[in-house]
Amino acid sequence: MFGKTRIGSVCFYVTDIARTQAFYRDVLGLEVTNMGDDGSGKDWLSAKTAGDVELIFFQTESRPGNSPILVFDLADGGIDAIVAGLAEQGATIVTPVSHAPGGWSADFTDPDGHLVSMYQSQDAPR
Repeated sequence: MFGKTRIGSVCFYVTDIARTQAFYRDVLGLEVTNMGDDGSGKDWLSAKTAGDVELIFFQTESRPGNSPILVFDLADGGIDAIVAGLAEQGATIVTPVSHAPGGWSADFTDPDGHLVSMYQSQDAPR
């Protein structure tokens, strides 16, 4: 199902968005863009890597084990069918298809409880 789907981003939950922006920009040398309101009244950040994998940062409760999250990019859409197919195969759906900045996302866990996410643009068919 995900064998030919590229990893679009790695999502980090952070406690201080300004501190995170300064670290990834000033210490690691990445170009970090403040993307504005994430829909909850908090800003979020985006940083592209040389391999075109995007690092994204959301300010929320952060604790070891809940971040980072691998995010598969569903360029062709179809998130609803993919989530239904995962559920039929016994995957635990943690977050059903829900609105995300600029599109839709859903989360599931692997057998060890690691969170895996998927995202599709609002321009792609659900």
